[in-house]
Amino acid sequence: MTALHPATVALGDAPLTIADVVSVARHDAPVRIADAARERVVASRAVIEDLANDSRPHYGISTGFGALANVQIPVEKRQQLQRSLIRSHAAGTGDEVEREVVRALMLLRVNTLASGRTGVRAEVVDTYAAILNAGITPVVHEYGSLGCSGDLSPLAHCALTLMGEGEVRTAGEPDARVPAAQALAAAGIAPLVLAEKEGLALINGTDGMLGMLCLALTDLARLLTIADAAAAASIEGLTGTDAVFAADLHALRPHPGQATSAANMLRVLEGSALVQRPREGEFTRVQDAYSLRCAPQVHGAARDTAAHAARVAAVELVSAIDNPVVLPDGRVESNGNFHGAPVGYVLDFLAIAVADVASISERRTDRFLDVARNHGLPPFLAADAGLDSGLMIAQYTAAGIVSELKRLAAPASVDSIPSSAMQEDHVSMGWAAGRKLRRSIDGLAHVLGIELLASTRALDFRAGQGLGDPSPATAAVHRLFRTRIPAPETDTYLSPTITAAHELVAGGAVGDALADALGAPLD
Repeated sequence: MTALHPATVALGDAPLTIADVVSVARHDAPVRIADAARERVVASRAVIEDLANDSRPHYGISTGFGALANVQIPVEKRQQLQRSLIRSHAAGTGDEVEREVVRALMLLRVNTLASGRTGVRAEVVDTYAAILNAGITPVVHEYGSLGCSGDLSPLAHCALTLMGEGEVRTAGEPDARVPAAQALAAAGIAPLVLAEKEGLALINGTDGMLGMLCLALTDLARLLTIADAAAAASIEGLTGTDAVFAADLHALRPHPGQATSAANMLRVLEGSALVQRPREGEFTRVQDAYSLRCAPQVHGAARDTAAHAARVAAVELVSAIDNPVVLPDGRVESNGNFHGAPVGYVLDFLAIAVADVASISERRTDRFLDVARNHGLPPFLAADAGLDSGLMIAQYTAAGIVSELKRLAAPASVDSIPSSAMQEDHVSMGWAAGRKLRRSIDGLAHVLGIELLASTRALDFRAGQGLGDPSPATAAVHRLFRTRIPAPETDTYLSPTITAAHELVAGGAVGDALADALGAPLD
């Protein structure tokens, strides 16, 4: 099934996967509510309606919220209570959040609503799904979430749309903000008047940070494969050795990610005449620098970090996160499952791994430019060194990005700020962790593009040195780059060249070229 016609994602039937999230968020896959899920929703709503008629206070049903949980709300004001909750919590500001993040957030919230553990009416679930399927995307802002009772502010902006309030973008006019009421009317969707508990159920989740985690894991899986290939291409361009990637060496330290990265690098280098291989009676380089020799250890550690984060995401994807929740036995209980710590930690952990993978990539790029370390290449890979600066400032760009990624690797999840009159006195900052990880992953794609820019340029020079042919895999990447980036005879405007390299990496063309050359994708 292609991204142009993605399969429908059923909610409340089988557990969601990361691929499901990406399919809905990026490729507009439609969603549907499973029949069994709708039955659970109806059953749990009956429990909430019984409690709404009870004279005793029940949090979120007949009381205020947060520090106002002890305030009993009269029956005639409870619809206003829900409207006020959504309007007051839709307090975001700053830049608009990307469409794919908002759609991921919405999918994950409606998935929890379909669990039958939140107590909303079936029409709330159906309306949320209809908005997703109509391609209506609420305007959500960069700032506003502490990740405490979940992503309250981003989710509240989405809940406004269900009420026919706030601003949205539509599939038909993606460049224009339009009133939500207008977009709903055009799609034939009636706005909701929220009943007891429903406002709270619409905003009490970790859906924004989890959505960003799912998207990041998808992007990072592709970039880590390209990092392996880029490292291999650099080893080849610098006439290093592939002996250190032998499987039996990595079996001595059996981290799964390390073994995968080493195997990928061997596959890319297979058939190369440029790498140094031990030959009896001949001198070969004893050891390559760490940025070459230790690439599997660094990339592999990042792979294993991503695998841990994926396990956390898998648990979150089968979770029903709300407060209070309706349990299968009919109890309605308050809880702390909305706290974003599990997701926030791994978002931060991934930012550390991304920064280090970018850092080792930049060190390989730098080696290409230094005649003391590049083994026979011209200074800065310039066509006419002195007259030309070659890739000197491309390395500056990579170094500047890496420095930024190191700052972004500082964890958000340790920076709790108390809120709600000290009722919410320890928060996760998971939303902030997700926002900075997205920037980090984009930076990594740029840095890898610059490394491949250097290694493909090095192959131009190696071709005239009589050392033999590169491997089929690196030759394929070289050909791909030359379709967008001609080998310069003198310095040219470099910024568009770096942009083109980034697009080849981030857009998947490099991975496709490698897969074609190797007969199958890298792991």
